[in-house]
Amino acid sequence: MAERSVDLGWLRIFLEVGRSGSLSSAALALGLTQPGVSYQIRRIEEQMGVSLFHRQHRGVKLSPEGQRLLEIVEKAVGGVDMLVRSFRAEAERPSVRLRTDYAFSALWLIPRMHAFRLLHPEVDIQIVATQRLDRGAPESSDIVVVFGARNEFGPGATLLLPEKVVPICTRGFADRHGPFTDPSQLARATLVHLDSDMPSPWFDWESYLAAFGIARDSYAGRGDLRFNTYSLVVQAALSEQGVAIGWMGLIDSLLTARTLVTAGPMLEAPGRGYWLLPPAAPSLHAERLAQWLLAEAAIAEPQSLTPP
Repeated sequence: MAERSVDLGWLRIFLEVGRSGSLSSAALALGLTQPGVSYQIRRIEEQMGVSLFHRQHRGVKLSPEGQRLLEIVEKAVGGVDMLVRSFRAEAERPSVRLRTDYAFSALWLIPRMHAFRLLHPEVDIQIVATQRLDRGAPESSDIVVVFGARNEFGPGATLLLPEKVVPICTRGFADRHGPFTDPSQLARATLVHLDSDMPSPWFDWESYLAAFGIARDSYAGRGDLRFNTYSLVVQAALSEQGVAIGWMGLIDSLLTARTLVTAGPMLEAPGRGYWLLPPAAPSLHAERLAQWLLAEAAIAEPQSLTPP
């Protein structure tokens, strides 16, 4: 016959009695009656077949068996209490979710997030990167950073990074296939493209060259490359595969380090770029993150650049 398991509902009662040495004190601490506590102790002693306490004139004293049991119960109950506290702390810990696209998260946000964590270590940040962002109002706890034009967003949106672009490539590619002293020379180079829904919501090679009155023959290049994410466009430029369009704010560190160089003049699109959309419901921590993003964007304002 299988041995009957011991009911463990008494653990905290036994622990309190063992620590205090008093049935009355344990009852008071646990919000129980003294007879109720006494009944639970007798019940567990009957189940275990041993005496856990020696009754004294004032209070109780652990028996050797009770002392052995107390050592185990203290660890078990202490471990459970610690785990519950961690569960509650995690549930109560403030959290902010930021939704944006792959390019902004990988090239602008992630290199800077450590600075925000140092300022606000108490806040958990969840970054959700996607290529298909809903441009409507953010959810209650969300901050959204999305690319677009001024007329696409409500009055609460703030322009975080205005669209400023410049052709980029490595110094080695420029030396072998340049010089690119005039935009018309870019039309004969291998170009790296970022695919998008038509029409393109940002500068692409067609609109960039058209700004200088240049119509490029589709066969003029040496086999163009096309990617559906901007991180791959930048990687192709770093690998000396061609000339890409560089968004200031996203590729600044690569230009500063001279890992990439400019290969043409800068163009700007007034009222277009990355916009910061605040959460639908007020949130102290979301507001702190939003203000930090704006401050970081102001610090990183691109400087004037000239091609090599």
